[in-house]
Amino acid sequence: MSSLNPELLAQVPLFADLDKRELERLAKTFHDRTFKAGDEIATAGTGGVGFFVIGDGEATVTVAGRDVGKLKKGDYFGEVALIDDQHSRSATVTADTELVTYGLTVWEFRPLVESSPSIAWKLLQSLASKLREVEARTNASP
Repeated sequence: MSSLNPELLAQVPLFADLDKRELERLAKTFHDRTFKAGDEIATAGTGGVGFFVIGDGEATVTVAGRDVGKLKKGDYFGEVALIDDQHSRSATVTADTELVTYGLTVWEFRPLVESSPSIAWKLLQSLASKLREVEARTNASP
């Protein structure tokens, strides 16, 4: 079992404003998990109770069978399912290589967001950005 390095956590935009002590405390709440190349970490339309930060490796994000992005060390996913009461995934994330992730469950993530206005604001900005990306892809489609 490996632990999440607080310096990696500091590179995640949602957590960039946390001080060293907060980052160290938060890092201890994450749980590590390794996936093999080809494993689906999240599947669109299915339940999701985890927020993940990638510690090492690469993954592909697909929506409706179309590749829409790549994830690498320091990227994160799963926040949409955690704030939506339906908890269903909006995209599928598949490991391209061996993928080391660090995850939080909804019951660990929610108090964190509720107690930190800066994290809540960055989460809103992240979701707005993702919405704009989807709108741009939709409007660009024939």
